Order: sequence, then C-alpha cells, then structure tokens
Amino acid sequence: MILAGDIGGTKTILALFDWKDERVEPVRERTFASADFKSLEEVIDEFLKPPEPPAPAPTEDEPAIEAAESPPPAQEEPTIIDAACFGVAGPIIENRCKTTNLPWVVDGTALATYLKVGQVRLLNDLEATAYGLLVLRPDEFVVLNAGAARPVQPAAAMALIAAGTGLGEAILYGDGAAYHPMPSEGGHASFAPTSDLEIDLLRHLRSSYLHVSYERVLSGAGLHAIYEFLRDTKRNEPTWLAERIKVGDPAAVIAEVGLAGQSELCQQALDMFASIYGAEAGNLALKALALNGLYVGGGIAPKLIPKLKDGTFMRAFSAKGRYKTLLNSIPVRVIMNPKTALLGAASVAARLRHPQAA
Repeated sequence: MILAGDIGGTKTILALFDWKDERVEPVRERTFASADFKSLEEVIDEFLKPPEPPAPAPTEDEPAIEAAESPPPAQEEPTIIDAACFGVAGPIIENRCKTTNLPWVVDGTALATYLKVGQVRLLNDLEATAYGLLVLRPDEFVVLNAGAARPVQPAAAMALIAAGTGLGEAILYGDGAAYHPMPSEGGHASFAPTSDLEIDLLRHLRSSYLHVSYERVLSGAGLHAIYEFLRDTKRNEPTWLAERIKVGDPAAVIAEVGLAGQSELCQQALDMFASIYGAEAGNLALKALALNGLYVGGGIAPKLIPKLKDGTFMRAFSAKGRYKTLLNSIPVRVIMNPKTALLGAASVAARLRHPQAA
C-alpha cells in the first residue's frame, strides 16, 4: 500500500492507494483541517488509526444487553506502508520543507523513520499537481483556449499556474519521451501592474506590504484585497454585502455575489482578478515557451469558470505585444479535478515502490 498526501495551508488530504501500474481510486481517503494539528506526523497518526468496528445492532429476538456481551468483531490489521509521497505547499530543499502558510516543518527523512519505509519523497504542491496533470482524463478539464492545430511536439514544454490559499507555478519540460515537472516559487515574484488601475492597486498594497508578490493578488486573500481596494476607491459597498463578507469567507462571498451579478463592486473585483490571473499566466507561458499548454489549477479557477470563459482572462493572457499570435496558439485549460495534487503524489509514491509504475 502507498500513502499519498496533499498538504496545504487550509487542508491536508491523505489517501491510501493500491497503485501498481496505472491510476486507481484510493482505498481510503480523508481530509483534515491543517490548522488543527501541530505537525504532519500528527495528521498521519490520526489517519492511520484503524476505524472503530461498528457495534452490533440489537434485534427483536436478541436484547441489546445480550448483544453487548457477545464477542467484539476482530480489529482491522494495521496498515503496512510500502512507500509515501507528499505534495507540500512550500519550497522543498533537500527533501525538507518549512511550509509557507503553516507553522510546520516537514522532513522526508524523519517521515521515513516514522512510517518505517525506505524513502519518503516530498514534492512542492505544484510539482505534485504537475505529476497529477499527466494522469488526468480529457473530461477533467475545461478549455479556455483551444490553441493552434499544430502537431504535438514531445519536447515542447507545458506550464501550470494555480491560485488557492496561495499562488503556485510549475513547468513541465519534455525530453522527447516523457514530461518532467519542475517546481518553482514563481508565485512570490513581484506583482507587475499592466494598467493604471493596477498601478493604483500596487500602491494600495504597498501601504501594507514591503514586497507585493503575485500571491498577494492571486489567491483567496488576494481577491479580498482587490475588493477592499475597489471598495475604498469607489466607496459603493452596500451594507448587506459588508455584513455578508464580515460573517463569511470573504473570497467566496465576493465570487458568489459577483458571478450572480448582484453587486457591481464584486463584478469589478472579479474582472480585475481574472485579468491579472490571465496576465501572469501569459507571463509564465512565455517564460516556459509552453507550446503544449498552459494549465490553470488550484481551488479558485473551477469556481470561476463563467468569469474565466467570458474573455477577460484570455485577453490579458495574450496581451503581450508582438507575441500575441504565439500566445493565442497555446492551449489553455482549467483543471477541474480537485484531487490532482493527491494523484500526482500517489503516482510518484508508486514509482518509489515499483520503479516501472506509471
């Protein structure tokens, strides 16, 4: 059995797979609130506890007291882990990570000792998503741009950008036979405005942050920051909306209200978010020369499909002067499977156990 995990700032997903040669469904899977635990080891310990056997139900012919005195069912055998891999939100250096949005240190060597396995591999969360991208089915994407009908070049690159709790980026380079994901921390590169309004947004954010990265804008907190900037600039926030944002998840409320057309302010925030998202996706596509596709992952994009498909994202994506035609030729797709990083970690764990596994 292999253990795979997707370790994020908000939630941690763990799963057991009997993965041998190709993608399979997990044998067991569970999601935890990351902030409820002090370490990944604590989460794993909770996950690997055998489930409590159900108490036998009393029948009309057998009173409850007699059922309670009957021998208990046999306990489930402890799970034996052969290999493990975890996608972690943060930079992986020498198989060790100090997580970006959690007070955790995740150490692959320590985890291998804890799990009693030969090796535990840590991946950057976007690197794990990139591995997962390679095992997804065509129906697990939404197309934003079909791209040019050029022959697929096995050596051409693909790229991945994903906004959620934070912003991640990765590149997949081809060697002519297979793709190899390459992690990055590109989400923490400096935000570059492309309009006068975005310049004003940067000035607004610089009053709070010494360094304004793309993650400060392209994330759940970033959508809220854009909204607050527009609110303070335009001063047209209705009282009912202020109350909803105060008691709910601000980004979720802004997205829901904006997509429903119930607030001009939320619609403007979504317009600005989608435009900046498209512009940075275009930057990444140029840097990687991602002729075989730019993929949009993370938890936000699937919830904003109507906004991403209305042209705002792609106009900003291709607005690169002389390279507009090239960028319009690149396929752009949104990943709809929320477990892509988990699948990627599982595929790598399978290779650790069986080097020939896919």
